Amino acid sequence: MHLRNDDELHTSLGFVLIFLLFSLLFISNTYKLWFKTDAYYEDIYTSLTRTPYPFKDFFLRRLENRKRWEAEQKIFSVIGLVAVVVANIMVIMAYIG
Repeated sequence: MHLRNDDELHTSLGFVLIFLLFSLLFISNTYKLWFKTDAYYEDIYTSLTRTPYPFKDFFLRRLENRKRWEAEQKIFSVIGLVAVVVANIMVIMAYIG
């Protein structure tokens, strides 16, 4: 972000592109959660069991009750999807405006 000649704050194109890239990553994971749930669950479980994450046991306990995990993830993904879409609109408007 930088100041224009008239002292308005203007978002750079690089920031917008990086922001949209991270949004696309979130949307991709949300798609996997909703439409490829079994594979997504297995990917997460496998990555947790193979790597030495500091809070690995905590996350593995959360995965034990799959129905609950799935419901929680889908609720938060809807909230996150709304937030990402709103943030994308705001960033694009800041770039255009």
